[in-house]
Amino acid sequence: MNIVVLAGGVGGSRFLLGVREWVRRSTAAGGGDHAITAIVNTGDDMWHVGLRITPDLDTIMYALAGINDTERGWGRVGETERVSAELQAWGVGWPWFTLGDLDLGAHITRSSWLREGLPLHEVVERLTARWPLGVRMLPATDQEVETHVRVEGEGSSSQELHFQEWWTRYRASLPALEFVQRGLADSRPAPGVEAALAEADVILLAPSNPVVSIGTIIAIPGMRDALLAASAPIVGVSPIIGGAVVRGMADACLTAIGVETSAAAVGRLYGARGGGGLLDGWLVATEDADAVAELAADGLTATSAPLWMRDPDSSAALAGAAIDLALAPRD
Repeated sequence: MNIVVLAGGVGGSRFLLGVREWVRRSTAAGGGDHAITAIVNTGDDMWHVGLRITPDLDTIMYALAGINDTERGWGRVGETERVSAELQAWGVGWPWFTLGDLDLGAHITRSSWLREGLPLHEVVERLTARWPLGVRMLPATDQEVETHVRVEGEGSSSQELHFQEWWTRYRASLPALEFVQRGLADSRPAPGVEAALAEADVILLAPSNPVVSIGTIIAIPGMRDALLAASAPIVGVSPIIGGAVVRGMADACLTAIGVETSAAAVGRLYGARGGGGLLDGWLVATEDADAVAELAADGLTATSAPLWMRDPDSSAALAGAAIDLALAPRD
C-alpha cells in the first residue's frame, strides 16, 4: 500500500512517526509491503544569514532519524550554539532566532547544493539519504514560497513580517490581518509530488497547522487539482482536541482567517470532497465525538478516536485509525 501524508512541523513529524510504526507492525504481522511518502510544507522557509533554512523539512527529517531534540521541540539533540553566539556578537541575524551548530551544518550543506544549481527536491533526497528514515520526503514545491504575515502597524498602516518572526519572536501575539505566500503564483508541485498522489492508495492530512502548513501545501497551483484527481481516499486528522490546539499557536492562525478553533470548523475548512472540498473522511478526538453527527449533516464522514500521540503505541494506533477510516467502505 502506498501511503502519502501531507505534513508540516512537529505535528506532522509525530504523525509520520506513528505511520511508520504502524507500517512496521503491519508488515511484521504479515500485512504486506507498504511505502510512505511525505509531502512537506515549505512555506516557513527563508534565507537567513546567507543560508536557506527549511524548518518543517528539517524537523521531520530529524524526528524520523531519531536525532531531534524532543525537549525543545526543534533542532537536534545535544546541540551547542557557539556559532549563533558569535553571530550575535557581530550583530548578524536575529538574536531571537537561534540556530544550533549541528543544525547549521545542514543549512550550510543545503545552501551549498542549492547554489550549485540542484533543485530543492534533489537536495532533500541527498540530505535524507544519510539516515534510514523509512519515509520518502518530498518538498511541496521546489520554488521559493515564503509565508509572510500582515499585521497592524502604527495608525492605520500595516506591515508584513516573515512568518518566522511573527511565530518565533512574537509568539503569534500580534493579531494577523492576512497571510501572504510570496512566490506562490509562480510555484508548482515539486517533481514526484503529483505522481505520488496519483499512485497513492491512501492520502492523509497530518494534524499540522491547517492554515500555514497544510493550507500552504494545498494552495500551490496544481496541488488541489492533483489531490482531487487522485483515486485514493483522503482522510484528515484534526489538530484540535477538545476545542484547543495541541501545541503551537494554530488558533491564532485560524482566528486570522475567521475560523473557529474546533475540530468541526477545521473539518469544514477542508470540506467534503462530495461538496467541492478535499476530504473523504475526518478523524476527530474522542473529546470531540459530538461533532461527528454535526459533520455528517454537512456531508462530511467523520469518526472519533484517541488523538494524543504520547508514545509509539498511541501514535501507531492513531495512524491505524486514520488508515482504517480511509479504507472503510463507502456508499
